[in-house]
Amino acid sequence: MPMPPTAASNSAGAQSATGDASGSLPARFHDATGIDLHLHSTASDGRLSPDALLHLCHRRGLHTVAVTDHDTVAGLAEAQQTARSLDMTLLPGAELSCRWRGIGIHVVALLPAAPGAVLADGLAQLSEARHQRAVEIARRLERAGLAQAFERAREEAGSDRPLGRPDFARALVTAGLVPDLPAAFKRYLGAGRPGDVKTHWPELAVVVDWIVRDGGVAVLAHPLRYRLTRRKLTQLLDDFTAAGGEGAELVSGYQNEQRTYDLAGLLERRGLYASLGSDFHYEGGALAPGTLGPLPTGNVVPIWQHPRLSGHATRSAPASLPTTGSVS
Repeated sequence: MPMPPTAASNSAGAQSATGDASGSLPARFHDATGIDLHLHSTASDGRLSPDALLHLCHRRGLHTVAVTDHDTVAGLAEAQQTARSLDMTLLPGAELSCRWRGIGIHVVALLPAAPGAVLADGLAQLSEARHQRAVEIARRLERAGLAQAFERAREEAGSDRPLGRPDFARALVTAGLVPDLPAAFKRYLGAGRPGDVKTHWPELAVVVDWIVRDGGVAVLAHPLRYRLTRRKLTQLLDDFTAAGGEGAELVSGYQNEQRTYDLAGLLERRGLYASLGSDFHYEGGALAPGTLGPLPTGNVVPIWQHPRLSGHATRSAPASLPTTGSVS
């Protein structure tokens, strides 16, 4: 993996640290206001349509976003159309599921163009894996007392997209079996609970390879949320980098400021670009688009300065995105 330039060298060539009317983005990570590169829509388990999501981002003062639905790019065409109408930057993306040493890990793919054949085939595999997991979750929840679990979750989803645990959680709340979503996960869907189904996701290196072979940039999603020891975290970053990963989410929603600074050092020493995102799913929760903890100063280089992305981080998004359905 080519090492990114230092933040100082990037700043020397930047027109403005905070962007300008032509759509340039800040050269320094800690100047990244108005940017959120991890958002979910109804194309996966978000509660807003891509159009509504982009309008919410615009109202909140964001100018550069990435729609990164789980294992699909189905919402990107609608998001692109809305972004253009609002004069916003859209970086196409997706959040892919995988495994690392038996642990479920997510990798965000930031894409300069529509997925090619390699990534499209990979997304199809992940979509089928999600469906099979949902069938098994439904079977287990029915045994635990939720009648017609699959149908109830499908009703909560409101579309034919692959179902996720949040859909079953909402079904449990609607059925009156739990008072709220946290209770649904604690009693039925969390680790060791009846609905805790271990899907056979592909290995981390496989998913990273799909992204890189199609010209995208692989970004490790929310590395501080996996509850890893520092030693395990450094091993994950090393394996991710060796597989071809080039960035990690330095800031993901709210997080401990000291751990953020420590992670910044780990990224810098490995030549990894830094990304950021709220991981927003629905209104009324703890996070909203653009909701982030403090951005650390230092020499980490923003992911939008990556050579494969910098030319696309303007107010006109790439063309030729999928227009209908999920990749299958």
